Amino acid sequence: MNSVSLLKKSVTVALEKKQLLDVVAKVGLVLDISGSMRSLYKNGTVQQVVERILAVASQFDDDGSLDVWVYDNEFTRLPAVTEKDFAGYVNNYILNDESIHKFGRNDEPKVMADVLQKYLHEEPGNIPVFLVFINDGGCKPGIKKFIVESSSQPIFWQFVGIGDSNFDVLRKLDTMEGRVVDNANFFHFDNIAAVSDEQLYDQLLDEFPMWLKEAKAHLILK
Repeated sequence: MNSVSLLKKSVTVALEKKQLLDVVAKVGLVLDISGSMRSLYKNGTVQQVVERILAVASQFDDDGSLDVWVYDNEFTRLPAVTEKDFAGYVNNYILNDESIHKFGRNDEPKVMADVLQKYLHEEPGNIPVFLVFINDGGCKPGIKKFIVESSSQPIFWQFVGIGDSNFDVLRKLDTMEGRVVDNANFFHFDNIAAVSDEQLYDQLLDEFPMWLKEAKAHLILK
C-alpha cells in the first residue's frame, strides 16, 4: 500500500466529519518556489505536501488527478500528478527540470491569473474548484484583485502559510470587501511537516463546506 493510499483514510474521516463525502471537485495545488523555500524542496517536505494534497484530489476530483503549479517571480503549470506517478514528482518534474524558474522572488498575481485562465476559460464548468495555495510569506497585495474578481466563479482559494515570515496580506482575507461570497481562507503552520494528517485535513477543509453552501445560494454552483 503506497503512502497516498494510507493518507486517503485520513481524508475520508475529514470528509465525513465535514459532510463532504458526496462532493465532486477539481483540485489544484500552487507551490511557492521562491528562494526561502529551497530547503523545503531539498529535504522532501514539498514532496510530502504534494502527496498529502493528492490524497484529497483522489477522493474529491472528477478524475483523481491533482493540477500543480510552481511560482517565484515566474510560474510554471506542471503536468498533473496522479496516484500512478506521484513518487519522485518534485525531483522529476521540478528540481531536475532546468527550464523551470526556481528560487527567485515571489509574485503571486502571475500564477493566480493562470489558475483562473485554466479553470474559467480553458476548462469552464459548474464543478467546484478547490485550490490549495502554499506560501511561505511576503504574499503580494495584488492577489486581492484575483480573489475579488473570481468571487462569482466556482473556485475556492485555500491559502496555507508555512514558516515564520510575514503573512499580513493573507491574514486579511476574511475581511476583504467587494466579493459576491467569501471565497478564500487562510491558516498557518510554522512546520507543516510536523502537523498530523488529521489536523492538516481538518484545517484544509474547514471553510470549504460553507463556501459550497454560499456558492449554491448565489447560483454560482447548481
